[in-house]
Amino acid sequence: MIVGLVELALILAVVGLLVMGGVALWRALQRDAGGAARLPARARAELASSIAQARWVPGHDEVDGITRVLLRRTYTGLDGRPAVLEERVLDTFPAQDPGWEARFTEAMSNARFRCAYLNAEESP
Repeated sequence: MIVGLVELALILAVVGLLVMGGVALWRALQRDAGGAARLPARARAELASSIAQARWVPGHDEVDGITRVLLRRTYTGLDGRPAVLEERVLDTFPAQDPGWEARFTEAMSNARFRCAYLNAEESP
């Protein structure tokens, strides 16, 4: 009788461990299938609102000795940092160009004008 109860307890313990392992595996597979963990509803709403308010801003960088003047459509991410939705190259010129400063100033002026135009065009 006691041996039967011990065997029953061991069988129930093994079955319980198998069920717990199966549930843990199922949850892990569900999380991997959806990519990153879903944001809570409030954070999703804040992110959607922030993306809806995205603005065009001028920018510049240098890649392989070429200066690029850019138009970037950015929004403020949940961490408070700017995030880029879209980036367009407005002008490029060599970084070693003797007239670099004049070209850069003119290109940035054009970028500011274009950003103002795009922002006005997208405003409701």
